[in-house]
Amino acid sequence: MEEDFQNYFSERLAKLRIAKGDSAREMSLALGQSQGYVGQIERKHNLPSMMVFAYMCEYFGISPKDFFDDKQENPDLLQKLIDMMKSFSKEELESVMSVVEIIGKTKA
Repeated sequence: MEEDFQNYFSERLAKLRIAKGDSAREMSLALGQSQGYVGQIERKHNLPSMMVFAYMCEYFGISPKDFFDDKQENPDLLQKLIDMMKSFSKEELESVMSVVEIIGKTKA
């Protein structure tokens, strides 16, 4: 079970990092860690502390829940969209919902 979690965590971290377009070294330094820190996690040699995990989520612009929701391919973009729509009126939100429904139907 612990090994499954470590595998999942390291794979999810790598996927999010690559989607962001950063190297493991760049991310490690941005988190204030040694240059090999993220690489160690991705190679399953280490897990971050809760504080560093919180910094990782902040780095990606996502919540911890989003980190573990691997059904979301682009959680950072989804969060930006949600943040942008928070100031929309009810009518504006209904318009966006109509567009999303149309897009969803064309994908099916």
